[in-house]
Amino acid sequence: MTLMQKTIRKRMPARGTGGTDKSLPSSLNVGGKQIAVSNLQKVLYPEAGFTKGQVIDYYLRIAPAMLPHLRGRPLTLKRYPNGVDGMFFYEKRCPVHRPEWVTTGKVWSDGNDDYISYCLVEDRATLVWLANLACLEMHTLLSRLPKDKVPTSMVFDLDPGTPADMLDSIRVALQMRDVLLRLGLKSFPKTSGSKGLHMWVPLNTPVTFDRTKHFAHAIALLLEREHPRQVTSVMKKDLRTGKVFVDWSQNDEHKTTACVYTLRGPRAAHRLHPGDLGRARFRAPEARSRPRHLHHRPGPQPRRAAWRPVRAGPQAQAAPRARLGANVFAERSDRRSTRCLLLFGLCHPDNRGRRAPQ
Repeated sequence: MTLMQKTIRKRMPARGTGGTDKSLPSSLNVGGKQIAVSNLQKVLYPEAGFTKGQVIDYYLRIAPAMLPHLRGRPLTLKRYPNGVDGMFFYEKRCPVHRPEWVTTGKVWSDGNDDYISYCLVEDRATLVWLANLACLEMHTLLSRLPKDKVPTSMVFDLDPGTPADMLDSIRVALQMRDVLLRLGLKSFPKTSGSKGLHMWVPLNTPVTFDRTKHFAHAIALLLEREHPRQVTSVMKKDLRTGKVFVDWSQNDEHKTTACVYTLRGPRAAHRLHPGDLGRARFRAPEARSRPRHLHHRPGPQPRRAAWRPVRAGPQAQAAPRARLGANVFAERSDRRSTRCLLLFGLCHPDNRGRRAPQ
């Protein structure tokens, strides 16, 4: 623990009491960069009594694990200036009042017919600066600059419709994991911050959003076909009752996804927690708890995170030329999704309309 972190914890008033402790610091030095901080005693999570100072402390502690997943990725801020029970807003353009050392990156926006200058979180100082802005949630694009047209991952949002719940999401996640493994692709789960899960499929190889989006749609259709009572690939709410909606549409160059380890806004101080499907370790612990899933080694070595494999090695090129018959789309024809499987080498052209060989 650094002296700065000890200072924040020592000077913070008792949890949930608010207060106006004048001994609280007005600035912090992070990596040689001076950051003005304010209202450290302000309670941002009333239910948990979690203050802004504790939010900053959390992001300081989680930084070694989180920063590798933030660096180079354009960031959308989700800010809660008056806490999670108050108004919130999204901010794509990096605030103009940012310190001069905050890195930015430009991404073209067709809707705005202009470039958007996003914040890039390259170091702990930027993470602390954002936390002081009450940016509780950090949402990143699926690409890294300068290759903003090349996704490094695919993502599926598994959202259970009442009365389905987290356990139903876990069952579908296991089914999806097995389908992806048969295609030579590893996947990694994390809690979504609510009642669902995110399934992350790292690619780390040249591919386009058009291909990944339609591939993801094909996987959703396949799961829906194989498990019609449990899964739906359709967003309509009246079709989602009691089923898990596999949201494949997040695989778009302009859409963002909540970064792993970020806090979430609703109700209590929750963070997006990596899971282990084999042991079904799914929970959204309070952010004030120590990040126990981080591994420590004696000496000065950096911390290793449970999600480190997401950043390592290409996958798409290693996918086998599996013959996934187009018969899975016999009742729900989707030519673009089938074409996507062909492009990925996951559907043999001679198998269209016939049962896949066993």
